Amino acid sequence: MPTLFDPFSLKDVTLRNRIAVSPMCQYMSEEGVATDWHQGHYTSLARGGAGLVTLEATAISSEGRISWGDAGLWNDRQAEALVPIVRSIKHWGAVPGIQLAHAGRKASANRPWEGDDHIPAGQPNSWTPIAPSPVAFGANLTRVPQEMTLADIARVQADMVAAVERAREVGFQWLQLHFAHGYLAQNFWSSYSNQRTDQYGGSPENRGRYLLETLIAARRVWPEHLPLAVRMSVVEFDGQDERMLSESIELLRQMKAEGLDTVDVSIGFNTPNAQIPWGPSLLADIAARVLRESGLPGTTSWFIDSPQSADELVRSGKLDFVSLGRPFLANPHWPYFAAKELGVEAAATRTLPSPYAHWLARYR
Repeated sequence: MPTLFDPFSLKDVTLRNRIAVSPMCQYMSEEGVATDWHQGHYTSLARGGAGLVTLEATAISSEGRISWGDAGLWNDRQAEALVPIVRSIKHWGAVPGIQLAHAGRKASANRPWEGDDHIPAGQPNSWTPIAPSPVAFGANLTRVPQEMTLADIARVQADMVAAVERAREVGFQWLQLHFAHGYLAQNFWSSYSNQRTDQYGGSPENRGRYLLETLIAARRVWPEHLPLAVRMSVVEFDGQDERMLSESIELLRQMKAEGLDTVDVSIGFNTPNAQIPWGPSLLADIAARVLRESGLPGTTSWFIDSPQSADELVRSGKLDFVSLGRPFLANPHWPYFAAKELGVEAAATRTLPSPYAHWLARYR
């Protein structure tokens, strides 16, 4: 069995180890354009030794942002700002990935540290959220979204294709579609938010149609030799998890047949009433089942809390690689820390830039 510091290959891409940086929203963009913040942030993560660095949820349109500070990829100015970031990630030995997203009914919100609630209509930095059905999320996100017409669905899917083409031209080597966390794709998949009676609502086949069509459209323009991933919500922790899990696995099988290469298994976050049992390696066993039954390689995140547990998840075959978020915010050199903890001295040295490796090896 492989270990945490063995390479992982998928299509024509090889990660130097099995440690990935999860997409983490920074809410620091200006009109969707990356800033010096992003250059420093992503450079430090790649320089810190991760195998894969996936950029935060990046909106495919202005209306698709969660907040006014979201990253975007709906125009050329935004694409140009990402070029040096991709170049830097590659320079430091990591694979550059990007997550493309539309926020759906959770759009038009304040940044988390400024309220994390919907901005009322008519106020600055506010716009109209859209979703498959006019059903509000609830809790702090109270606005009722505008129900999407068939023309709206086609328009948003076209926006996704245009963003994929820009991501390809910028030089990203790993593409992840955001089909999770209560955003637009998940709004279609979940019966909490999808009450349509047309071909996009009702049965699992119809609720999954938007996701499958969007994946197929992205696959047509994303290079065949590069990995295409989805982050997929498969449980809500709402008492109906077996049904959602089984339906999600079947949808992933269909996606695999249409060109999906890998999946990042996650939680729905599509109802404020979920009872999530937070704890170490929260989704590990669920993810292992999803990967086994779908036939896809993949990963998960959510409270993988130590190098030992991360290594064991890979060694046991539950995950092909691990994805970490907050541990990297606390320590961008987490791979070095993990290698030292696991007693893998050669890997510890490899994860660091030469000046760091020299001084840390000399004075122990």
